[in-house]
Amino acid sequence: MKHYDYILVGSGLYAGVFAWYAKRRGKTCLVLERRDHIGGNVYCEDVEGIHVHKYGAHIFHTSNKKVWEFVNSLAEFNRYTNSPVANYKGEMYNMPFNMNTFSKMWGVCTPAQAKARIDEQRSGVTGEPKNLEEQAISLVGRDIYEKLVKGYTEKQWGRDCRELPAFIIKRLPVRYTYDNNYFNDLYQGIPIGGYNVIIDKLFAGCDIETGVDYLENKARYDAMGDMVVYTGTIDAYFGYCFGKLEYRSLRFESEVLDEENHQGVAVVNYTDRETPYTRIIEHKHFEFGTQPRTVITREYPVSWEEGMEPYYPVNDETNQALYQRYAELAANEENVIFGGRLGEYKYYDMDKVIESAMKKAEAVFG
Repeated sequence: MKHYDYILVGSGLYAGVFAWYAKRRGKTCLVLERRDHIGGNVYCEDVEGIHVHKYGAHIFHTSNKKVWEFVNSLAEFNRYTNSPVANYKGEMYNMPFNMNTFSKMWGVCTPAQAKARIDEQRSGVTGEPKNLEEQAISLVGRDIYEKLVKGYTEKQWGRDCRELPAFIIKRLPVRYTYDNNYFNDLYQGIPIGGYNVIIDKLFAGCDIETGVDYLENKARYDAMGDMVVYTGTIDAYFGYCFGKLEYRSLRFESEVLDEENHQGVAVVNYTDRETPYTRIIEHKHFEFGTQPRTVITREYPVSWEEGMEPYYPVNDETNQALYQRYAELAANEENVIFGGRLGEYKYYDMDKVIESAMKKAEAVFG
């Protein structure tokens, strides 16, 4: 039986970046992946010559120059800028909330007029906001909350906004400029050729097994390596001994359409409560595609149950307290590194996962 320096459980960005550093130090790595492909949630499928983001839209953005230079050493990035549009019962609004949004909503044309409108509408909330509804109104006023926040958020979390804690929406981007760029980061783009270009380079030189469950054969795999880098769910690793952490999941429904351009933008958010999905992604727009047909994906938030993909940790106080108990066990686990969104029970953007893995790899390899 071959012996490895590292057993990498999961094949997303955290494991990939760690593997990249390990290979450069001459280390041997075995990658174990439950799915039938590597890449975690950034994996892309080629459909009609379009790179389809199989697990939801992944738009790379960062202000960390080191991370940006690292990913650009693996692939060339295009100039894609995330400028989603919100559809509220057929009315189209620019996101994030900016002068284009306010002009469409109220017919205002100066920042002072927009600010006055929002100030007037948020005066109804006094004192500390008691729930997400009050928090959102205190930030953006009632009109924007009702049309562009409420329905979307309730679908996302499966609960009424008045039942959700205020801290979920600590801030909502409000800009008094005509700028539709969703992110404030310095760098932004999509890898030309899709994310698989990056994933293939990160795991180059590793042995890879797909369709395998590490936890079902833990003793066998542990015996095959000196160290384990575990990026699965932390509660599952410890056999749910303190109980199960909560997640939100997603269901995707994709179809090929016999038209060149379906919605004119990569992402349209459906912000009314009645439309069952939260958004439609048209993948070709991520890479300015001109293919004769197009692929769209509808995204439905669902409650997570075991066996489903856990996408979003539910970071409320109860779950955070539970995670802390698991984190204490993890800290005492010899020869195991816990990392990534599931291993650290943390909602990470891609650049933050890469940054976290780089820090860990640099600490390990110097």
